[in-house]
Amino acid sequence: MKAILQKTIPYNPLEEKKLPGIQPLEPDRWLVADDAYADQMAERERLLATRRDAVLRLDANAMAAAQELLRMALDALDNGAGDTALRPDGMRVTVDLEDPLGTLGRLAQQDFCILQKPEGAQEHVLTGAVLCFPASWTLAEKFLQPLTGIHVPVDSYDAGIAARVQRLFDGVQAGRPLWRFNALWYQDPALFQPRSQYAPRDKPHSTRADYLRSEKQVIMRLPQTRAVVFSIHTHVLARADVLRQWGSALEPPAARP
Repeated sequence: MKAILQKTIPYNPLEEKKLPGIQPLEPDRWLVADDAYADQMAERERLLATRRDAVLRLDANAMAAAQELLRMALDALDNGAGDTALRPDGMRVTVDLEDPLGTLGRLAQQDFCILQKPEGAQEHVLTGAVLCFPASWTLAEKFLQPLTGIHVPVDSYDAGIAARVQRLFDGVQAGRPLWRFNALWYQDPALFQPRSQYAPRDKPHSTRADYLRSEKQVIMRLPQTRAVVFSIHTHVLARADVLRQWGSALEPPAARP
């Protein structure tokens, strides 16, 4: 299978940021497309058709949040026509409110995770996701897990970072999204890279890896259901294209989750 790559990335993935590296995001920039949109969407279509159980999970209690998220995406696209919506690549997708994450996965380049905080709980829990492009984790292991469980076995996700992230999820306001990025060198450019939390981790050094994988991660609150959405826009670039755009530094910040 051919590599699906972007040629450019709209931020410097080699820039070091102190964890968790959160920044404010313009409200209308949570849903964007880039130069890899058509190819990434073709891969999403394939995965949703052939690996749906691996890339989509939705708890019944998260259905209303998933439907709200889909409606927000349709409003952002601003091109619905009855029962269909027009994608940026010109393809029309049938809108199915009974399958909100499946529909969203065929419309948007981003992956989406829905997190809700049960009454009396200390942490948000992953209650729904369309995750076509996992980077060394599996939806099956993380579904219905709290934030600390989701981040096993990330070494840098210590108690201090966990508390800061939970405060972010508690405090994010509707209409005021936040974003951050991570960046890791990969030898394999495949977008679908599930890996059990119990499996050994590869740690390729930048001088031996041909690709940089960086996720633009957006945190936003849904105004009606009050669920928190964590979206992931995956960029994979050849080393030469990263260095051409952002300079000669070879090593991105170490192992940002």
